Parts: sequence; C-alpha cells; structure tokens
Amino acid sequence: MVDKDLITLPITGMDCANCALAVERNIKKTPGVEDVNVNFSSERATFAYNAREASIFEVIEKIEKAGYGVASGEAEFLVSGLDDDQTGALLERKLSDLEGVTQVSVNFVSGKIKLRYIPTVITQSDIRRYLKKTGFEAAVIGEVDEDVEAIARRQEYRSQKRDLIFGVVFTVPLFLLSMARDFGLLGLWADQPWVNWLMFALATPVQFYVGRKFYSGALGSLRNGSANMDVLVALGSSAAYLYSIPILLGLIPGHVYFETSAMIITLIKTGKFLEARAKGRTSQAIKKLLELSPQKALVLKDGEETEVSIADVQLGDILIVKPGAKVPVDGVLLSGNSSVDESMLTGESLPVEKSAGDSVYGGTLNKQGTFKFEATKVGKDTALSQIIKLVEEAQGSKAPIQRIADRVSAIFVPAVVLTASVTFILWMFVIKIPPPAGTSVFARAMLNAVAVLLIACPCAMGLATPTAVMVGSGRGARQGILFKSGGALEQSGRVSAVVLDKTGTITHGKPVVTDLVVFPENVPGITEEQLLYFGGIVEQRSEHPLGEAIVEESKKRGVELIESDKFTSFAGKGVSAEIGEDTVTAGNTRLMQEMNISWESVQKELDQLRGQGKTVILLAVNGKLAGLIGVADTIKDDAREVVNDLKRMGMEVWMITGDNRQVAEAIGSQVGIDGILAEVLPGGKTDKIKELQDSGKVVAMVGDGVNDAPALAQADVGISLGTGTDIAIAAAPVSLIGGNLDGITKAIRLSKVTLATIKQNLFWAFFYNIILIPAAAAGFLNPILAAGAMAISDVIVIGNSLRLNRKKLK
Repeated sequence: MVDKDLITLPITGMDCANCALAVERNIKKTPGVEDVNVNFSSERATFAYNAREASIFEVIEKIEKAGYGVASGEAEFLVSGLDDDQTGALLERKLSDLEGVTQVSVNFVSGKIKLRYIPTVITQSDIRRYLKKTGFEAAVIGEVDEDVEAIARRQEYRSQKRDLIFGVVFTVPLFLLSMARDFGLLGLWADQPWVNWLMFALATPVQFYVGRKFYSGALGSLRNGSANMDVLVALGSSAAYLYSIPILLGLIPGHVYFETSAMIITLIKTGKFLEARAKGRTSQAIKKLLELSPQKALVLKDGEETEVSIADVQLGDILIVKPGAKVPVDGVLLSGNSSVDESMLTGESLPVEKSAGDSVYGGTLNKQGTFKFEATKVGKDTALSQIIKLVEEAQGSKAPIQRIADRVSAIFVPAVVLTASVTFILWMFVIKIPPPAGTSVFARAMLNAVAVLLIACPCAMGLATPTAVMVGSGRGARQGILFKSGGALEQSGRVSAVVLDKTGTITHGKPVVTDLVVFPENVPGITEEQLLYFGGIVEQRSEHPLGEAIVEESKKRGVELIESDKFTSFAGKGVSAEIGEDTVTAGNTRLMQEMNISWESVQKELDQLRGQGKTVILLAVNGKLAGLIGVADTIKDDAREVVNDLKRMGMEVWMITGDNRQVAEAIGSQVGIDGILAEVLPGGKTDKIKELQDSGKVVAMVGDGVNDAPALAQADVGISLGTGTDIAIAAAPVSLIGGNLDGITKAIRLSKVTLATIKQNLFWAFFYNIILIPAAAAGFLNPILAAGAMAISDVIVIGNSLRLNRKKLK
C-alpha cells in the first residue's frame, strides 16, 4: 500500500457552495489525488495524493484553470554561507524541491533568498530549519511567520468592501431618483429623456465594475461545465439592465429597470460582505489556539540565558521558563517546581503541579516558580501544533449530512434557470392576467423570471453544515475535546450506548498492591517478601498495569529483583518465567486451569478479595499455588457523576474489562453501571462492541487509545482518553486531551447541539428556497426584494452556527 500525503490548500475566489464543488471536481481530475474535500466555509481544499503520481503544482494548475486561486505568501531571508553562484544554484534547486515552495530566487552576491510558499503546507520556520540543516544561517527580512492566509483573506475582504462602497455611492442616488419618479416627485422632469440617461450613467459602473466578479465567476463556472450563484446573479441583473437599453434608445416603449439591476448587484454584494465578516468569526478557535504559542524562548547556552525566536529552538535545547511566561515548546522538567495552567490543552481550569521528570507542553502558562526543561518536541511536533492540525482537518472535512446539500447544490442552479425560463414563458404566453398599469407583458414576465433567479440561494445550503462543524469543533478544542472529522462530530450526537473500559478509564489505571495472602501448606516456607520477590521478577517484563503495581510494591519493600529466563506472556491471562531452578506462573484462574495448577481450595479468599473490588493475581511456584496478590485500582472522582449524567441523557452505559465478573460487578456497583462485560480478552472487545451494534445501538467506546485501538475502531464513535503527547496517534476519532471523564458527556452534548444546528440550517436553507422560489414565480416578489432576501439568507445560516459558541452544554 502506497502512503499518501494529506495536503491542505487555502482557496481564494469562491463565492458559493457550487464554487466549492467546481474546485473539488477539478482537483479530482489530477491523477494520484484522492479523498478530495473542499470546504466553502473555511475556504480550504484538503486531499490525499501520491507524490510519485502527482505534484502540488498540478493541483494548483487545475484550481487556477477553474478560475480560482491558491493563497501564497512571500518571504525574504538573509543567508550567511553563500560563497559563490554554484552554491546559490544548488540551494535554489534544493529549496524548489521543498513541498509547498512554489517559487525561489537566490542571489549569492547580496546573500538574499526570495521565495513564494503555501502557508498551509510549509511555514517560514520550516524553511529556516531546513536552511540550518543544510549548513546555512538564515534571518527573516520582515515579519516572522506572518499569517499569509489571513492576509489573503483580509485583502479579499477589503476588495469586497471597496466594491460595496462604490456600489452604494452609485446605487443610492439611482434608487432615490427612481422612487422620486415613481411617486411623481420629479414633476414634469419625470418623462424627460435625460432622466433615463442619468439612471443609465449611474447603473453602468455598478453593472460592469461592481458586478465584474459575477460575470467572470459565471464564465469560469460555465467553462467548467457547471453553474454557480454567479450565473444566477449575472443572468438576473443583466436581464434587467439589457431590457432597459432599447427603452433608453427609444426603440420600444416602457419603463427602464436600471435601478433594479444596480440594486440587485449592490444588495448581493452587501450580503457577501456580511457573510465574509461572519465567516471570519467561525474560525476564531484556530486563531486563538495559534495565539497561544509564544514567539520567543529563553535558551540556556554555555551557562548564559539567550532569548531566541521560537523557530530557532532545537531538540535537546535547555530552556528556562519564568513565572508568568508561556512554555515555548514541549519538554521534560529538569529542575525547579511550578504550577502550570494547562487549560488551553485540557479545558481544566485548575493548574497542574510540576516537578523534575514531569512533562510540560508548549503554549501552557507558568503560574509560579522558575523551572528548567529540555525540549523534546518542537515545531509541528508539539502538542499544540498537533491539536491545531487536527482541528483544521476536522473543520476542513465533510460531515455525512452535508452530502444532501452537495447533491442538491450540484443540480440546483440549472434547475433554477429552468424554473425561471418556465416562469417567463408562462407569464408571457399562458397567463392572461393584465399587467399593472405602465408595465408591459414582457416586462412583467421578465421581472418575475429575474425574481426567481435571485431568490434562489445555493450558498445557504453550502454553508449550513461546514459553518456549524467549524464552530462546534473549535469550541470542542477549547474545552479539551478533539473531533478529528466532521463525521465524528455528527455521529457522536447519535450515540445510544456508551461502553467504558475499566482500567485507565473508570479507574486511574495506576493500581497498587493491597493484599498478600500466602499458602505455606502448598509451598513450604513461602513468605510475603518471597511472594513479592517471585511476583516482581516474573512481572518485570510485563507491560500490564497490574504487573507494574507488583513490581512497584516489591521495590518499595526493598526486595531485590533479578532477571528471569524463558519469559512467556499469555494475552489476557498472565505471565510465566523461570527464576533460577523455579518455574513461576502469575495470572488469573483461567491460566491456572490451563497450566493444571489447583486453585479451587482458595475460592473463599478469592471471593472475599474480589467482593471488595480488588483484582487477584494467583502466583504458583513449580505448579503449586504459593499465594494471592490483591491489587486495587482507585476509581476516578467524577466516574459516578458522569455515569449518572449519561443515564439521564438516555444512554445505556456498559463497562468492559478483562477482569473477572465478581471484581467487575463490584467496580460497576460503585459507579452505578449495571451492564457489565467481564472477562473479555483484548481481542474479544471488538466482538462485544459488534454485538451491541447488531442489536441496533449506536455505540461509543471509551478507552485509552492504544490498548483498545481495535475496539475504538469498531465502535460507531471511538473516544480516547489521553494527554497532549498521544493525541496525534490515538486510534479514536474523538480524543479527550485531559483524560477527564466529564469530557464524554461534553463531547456528546456538543455533538447533539451541533447536529441540531446543522439540521436547523438545512431546514432554513431548503425551506427558504422551497417557499420563496414558487412565490417569486407567482409574481409575489419583485427582483429587489428577492436580491435582498438572497443576501440575508447566508448571514442567517452563519449567525445560527455562531450561536453554538453560547449554547449551554448542561
């Protein structure tokens, strides 16, 4: 299987959902490109491609041929170490080969490098690190790591604002002149030819300057074999404008509609301007996350503190963080004690105490105490960068429910044009109702057809899902909940059964030895220390938390452990090894039974320990049961409250564990779980999840993201509990960064309100079109009102999505 790179490109020039579909279709034409998603709301294209079959340049070419652009930035570096033209030419070739760099110019005389790059693929920091690796020191001339994509969006926004102001300046007097004429305020001037010529002079700049993007967008769309919103606006405004020309020239009698064409364009421009402002607010979560990363770091070099750019921090650097400063990168504390606010990662407001050996994460805030730490992850590898990447991928992906809007959008514009044509024919040739005084049959038919073209709004449908997904996933990230796709965000709201893994999920996953029971009648002379000696040695090579507890207890009691021979692990049952001349087996009753080791005589002691919620490890020496080791794992403080919350939400709650039923039921009763799936081997967890799914339930599996990977993958929604370090590799589509169980209920509630918002948006978008298109066709809406309604519809959908930021999750 060939690995494919996942690439995101920032797209410019998209006006509606059909534009996004056109870009998507064109990217798909590139050989080697798969899984293409173009998000109209975030204005980004995400796709997987095989670098051997395709290049980013081919994809960019396809996007540009479709009439759209890719936002790129320009950077200039001052480089030391450029000795001659040959070195410069070699460096130019190497930089040109970097993924995301589109243009390079190296001047060895001035020591300057100019290049263009795609900010979502490569950053200035990445380029500087590459230059350092190849032996060159580079300093950025100008802004360091400026937000190129934001600059491109701001330029688009300013361009729209200029066009809107220009349109308003010409349209308002034109509209007032038209109203004054219609209400007889112009007196004898009303019928003067110069009035029509003045209206023509005011309307023409609006039609062809302010409206130029509608024409270019319509032509580009038609060239690509599709039709977008630009086609509707261009047709509608042009019909009113062109119909007025022969009247202006005196070729036919009638009323000019120059104010109609100008108002159409200006109103829709107003809607696009408001939409651009509102869309900018949907991506605030990413901007806030980006702002968390500090720009400078204090590095300890040769015993001296030196302030450097965050881009210059290298793996292994020793850094100092003072009170009130942000941690620059991920690392491990070497010395000092402090309290660190990790709420930006976990959503938890209480600071976390840190001491030597503890992990710290870039972007978190040092509350008190100075500490020294070693950088273990920098650049794109830090927890914050991984979180930003995952949120961006989620916001760029499509929720399954969006397919409905995509299917409708694909045929929407042609269907509207057909409806407008039928409307014109009916009012022109079939309907015999006399037109209003001063209006010809042709003018009435034309205006009703134009109203149909303008009332139709594919944008609202295109924005319904992605804006809600962007806001919902962004809010989740702020609370330590990462939805890795729009599908995960949607599906979480449909969950009807939640399966919780016991160890590390309901419990802390750090069990301790509580009881030691020896049987000297079976193994003469056996003591508690000897039991720990054998148990500690045989479990040393086991990675199970229960085994680690025994090793920890052995060391705590000063028992010296040696290496064992012939170690064997039995999945879900236990371990066996040779210690000197003795064969030692440690595990559960199933393993004892398989090894023909008698244990039935100690059933009473087993039941007593298990009844207290303790897991019991049976230890045998040379085929004889030597003793029992009771191990208990403490239950998380919020476990019972979360289970009760899930039940109140109407969920079935199950606990799954490899432990025996007696222990599982004891733990279950403490947290209020009735559905117990006990004595399930790791490989059997997937089967149990499938059984629940087969019974008609939508299942969420909650586990640690590593040991439970197959079950997390099988579940309808896999939720992993972890820390910032393992977020990127977790198998689940939903990750709770802090590891707190209340994230489960927050994630499900957030998904439910997001799904409800998507449905409200889709209802509004479809209802709006289903009701108002027939109303326009029936002659109840004039084109100006239709254009205004079309402009407002997009803003309503975005505004409804933004309400997600304020909705309570309790």
